[in-house]
Amino acid sequence: MTSIPHQPRWQADIDTDIVVQLLNQKKLIPFSMATDHSLTDFIRNILSANELKLSIKDKAFIARLNAGMASITHLYYQIYSTHPQKDELFEQLIATLVRAYQSREKDLCKRDEEKAKKGHWFLSNELVGMSLYVDRFAGNLPQLKTKLPYLEELGVNFLHLMPIFESPEGESDGGYAVSDFRKVDKKFGILEDLIGLRKEMQQKGMYMMLDIVLNHTSHRHEWAEKAKSGDPYFQDFFYMFDNRWIPNQYEEKMPEIFPEAAAGNFTYVEECQKWVMTVFHNYQWDLNYMNPLVFREMLDNVLFYANLGVDVLRVDAPAFIWKETGTTSQNLPQVHTLLQLIKECVLVAAPGMAILGEAIVAPKEIIKYFGTGDYTAKECDFAYNATHMALQWDMLATGETDVMLAAQHAILEKPFGTSWISYTRCHDDIGMGYEDYMIEMTGKTPFRHRRYLMDYYSGNLPGTPARGALFSFNPKTGDARISGTLASLCGLEKSLYENDSQGKDISIQKIILMQAHSLFLGGMPMLYYGDEIGYTNDYSFSDDPGKSYDNRWLHRPLIDWEKANRRNEEGTVENRIFSQMQALIKIRKNLPVIGDYKNLTWISPHNTHIAAFLRSFEGKSFYGVFNFSDKYQNLTWYAFREKGESPESLFDHWSQKEIQVGPDHEYLWLEPYQFCLLEPRQ
Repeated sequence: MTSIPHQPRWQADIDTDIVVQLLNQKKLIPFSMATDHSLTDFIRNILSANELKLSIKDKAFIARLNAGMASITHLYYQIYSTHPQKDELFEQLIATLVRAYQSREKDLCKRDEEKAKKGHWFLSNELVGMSLYVDRFAGNLPQLKTKLPYLEELGVNFLHLMPIFESPEGESDGGYAVSDFRKVDKKFGILEDLIGLRKEMQQKGMYMMLDIVLNHTSHRHEWAEKAKSGDPYFQDFFYMFDNRWIPNQYEEKMPEIFPEAAAGNFTYVEECQKWVMTVFHNYQWDLNYMNPLVFREMLDNVLFYANLGVDVLRVDAPAFIWKETGTTSQNLPQVHTLLQLIKECVLVAAPGMAILGEAIVAPKEIIKYFGTGDYTAKECDFAYNATHMALQWDMLATGETDVMLAAQHAILEKPFGTSWISYTRCHDDIGMGYEDYMIEMTGKTPFRHRRYLMDYYSGNLPGTPARGALFSFNPKTGDARISGTLASLCGLEKSLYENDSQGKDISIQKIILMQAHSLFLGGMPMLYYGDEIGYTNDYSFSDDPGKSYDNRWLHRPLIDWEKANRRNEEGTVENRIFSQMQALIKIRKNLPVIGDYKNLTWISPHNTHIAAFLRSFEGKSFYGVFNFSDKYQNLTWYAFREKGESPESLFDHWSQKEIQVGPDHEYLWLEPYQFCLLEPRQ
């Protein structure tokens, strides 16, 4: 481990029984940064100074603290070794861990132990998630509790609740402009409602994920309000400047995130006559993590969420949390150091909570969020497989798999012990974020290829069935992302409007194809609410001044439960989609081979229209075969032998049919948009 100047070097204690006895003694030994130290002495000083106490019942916590202290110290001083208050604030950080542990309920500690026995519990094939807005799905938290049977009926056992903490009406960015990290917004209920929902979910064997916005606060947050009033202590919580000299240096390299709705990266604050960094919207003030006080406060919020009983904490936009002039201020090395430090602290105080880094970045960058070097698989437990999500839409629009396959070498670098969130879409836009060389490898021109995809999904290409919209179009680059529901982008909206029964059948087949691909590819699948019953675009957002500037509200529907009840009516769109999703989820949960154990191998592209992969685990194998073309396609039987397998027959879990494997010169035939979920039989 590289030595950091002024970093303490611990003579770590091994026997936790002895450690407990020493910690409970009255005698204090002064702590000096200049020499080697006993970890026991250091912690004992912190406990005494903060009126904290540990006992023999805390052996497991002390062991975790002992095991993690070297990494926590190294990472902290790697960032803050030059800060004048570094030592004092480091001691406060350790006290924060002790307090968080002591505030953790017994049932959550027991849940931590149960997860530890399972190992990497979050890699299981039995997990199937759904992301939803509480108010738009159910109304509020108490009403959401009454909808849990609906989710159980579908097979969902993991819920991502979109932001529910207090944010100003009309300036919320969908809840990502938080004005109070510890107060549930009144439209959802109160904190006790959230805890009650979590307990009900746990009794049903379900898991919960919540967001934390590390990058910024609302300008209505207490810290921002005090900064506006002129308090220098809180002004240092943000990037605030008296003039444009330093902001201009930042903006030389920083791209604009929302060039249409929020141009630039700084906003002038009249109350204090200063410029503040606002990378996303002018009402979202970026936090200054160069200040260790900010890290300490936000870590305390992370651990507060852990003690609410959150199973996975989704860290929103982590790529932006460290800024430096002369850079894009995205994906900088310090971002990873901070995330690794958070992970180490969570492992000590609340080891059952996993971390998801919502880094929607280039493939070569997203892999780094799992950790590298000594911290491989020790940073974020999850990341969104945004690259493959976008590649699915590429395959659906072009009917070809070559660009998707060109990107897989980067995606497959994910280390064992970590997992992807696999999805067809989410609350956000769809950006074609894979790199140009991946397109060029297939002989295509990146600009023209992306232009085709934008025209296809925005409905601007003659003959396209998709009905979406361009989001955040940048006239300087010609780049844009896509808004629209899964159903509308797959053609269901158009076919329903035109009363085209054949088009409706095809669009439903596309929807199920896309969902099946995400469910069986690898990682934890995250469905998006409304997709399970075929919601099409909601255009009413344009009449709401708080939403009209953001066409992503196209795909954030308000659930009509009468429409949802049509899932029980044979032959309805809702019934056809919901029942097929039920079947897919049931198949997934019955196949341990689908767990994310770094066990995916892509089959050679014998047919550019067919995406095929092999999953293997503990002597079992599984083939996923997906035709993204609107025409009949075939796949040579050799494809099922090229990786060393020699199956005599294949059982298709989807059609429930046994298929005999033929000689190499014969083929498996697939109908347009057909897929097979194949298990080898001897």
